[in-house]
Amino acid sequence: MGILDFISKQFIDVIQWTAEEPGLLAYRFPMSGMEIQNGAQLVVRETQKAAFFNEGKIADIFGPGTYTLTTQTLPVLTYLKNWDKFFESPFKSDVYFFDTKDQIDRKWGTTQPLTIRDKEYGPIRIRAFGNYSYAIGDVGAFWSRLVGTAERCTSEMIEGQLRGAVLTAIASTLGQSNVAFIDMAANQEAFSQKLAEAIRPALRDYGIDVKSFYVQSLSLPEELQRILDKASSMNMLGDLNRYAQFQTAESIPLAAENPGGLAGAGAGLGAGMAIGQAMAQGFANAAPAPAPSAPAQPAAPAQPAEDPIQLLEKLGGLLAKGILTQQEFDAKKAELLSRIK
Repeated sequence: MGILDFISKQFIDVIQWTAEEPGLLAYRFPMSGMEIQNGAQLVVRETQKAAFFNEGKIADIFGPGTYTLTTQTLPVLTYLKNWDKFFESPFKSDVYFFDTKDQIDRKWGTTQPLTIRDKEYGPIRIRAFGNYSYAIGDVGAFWSRLVGTAERCTSEMIEGQLRGAVLTAIASTLGQSNVAFIDMAANQEAFSQKLAEAIRPALRDYGIDVKSFYVQSLSLPEELQRILDKASSMNMLGDLNRYAQFQTAESIPLAAENPGGLAGAGAGLGAGMAIGQAMAQGFANAAPAPAPSAPAQPAAPAQPAEDPIQLLEKLGGLLAKGILTQQEFDAKKAELLSRIK
């Protein structure tokens, strides 16, 4: 290199990164046609790290602070020892800045349902969605795995790679899990922590630390969800006799509010009670018959009690004709409803 070429070179006296952009994780300081001046200042702000590279290898890493660059603080800058002799140094330096603050609200989700073996329902497919946050932890691994010689590296550029690592770890964890789907949904906080532990090693290989991980939604495909809903409905029905009685008691007040409603309600209620009684009778018939015993004396025939529904219909007619007052009707209705057990 000639003397004129050397004198024409520009010398850098301050190295810093001030124009941070959202999502920009790594930035190469522009060094084309410039040399670092002996005694130059390196300024590394909070949530930043700076790395010097010598011929494609990391020479030194600096955390937050202000540094004076000399051959003592940065021995790899061999050019600084010879700059007054006007000959070219073999040292070629690149300086990268890294944003180490948390990258928040990064989305993850299963593009296709994951098949797992549920301990209650057998093989099922589930979907999962949520978000997580991360930060650059190991500058060397992050640069070598994801940045390389690029001048810039953004969160969007590595999003696909990180999502693939996350989903692979999640699929492996769910496939080996003995936790039932219902328990996963009911304990999402504990489940989130378990998945966070599973994905941390995968992202650490890229120099990235997982700061938080949340499961926001766990769901089944629609056809499986319909089957689960039917099973839940059957469990909720419980005692069919009590269910029929509940339906009857709920329907009577609604029918009494409509003109002529009691007559229509009588038919509907009678059908509902008949269904409940038929189902209960079916269960009773399935029970084993008792052992035969000595013939008992025939009991005197009992007088059949009048159906409470029929009595309510008659009372409704008397109320409509003005024979009964509303207060008398309500009192008698309450008494008849108490008989339906």
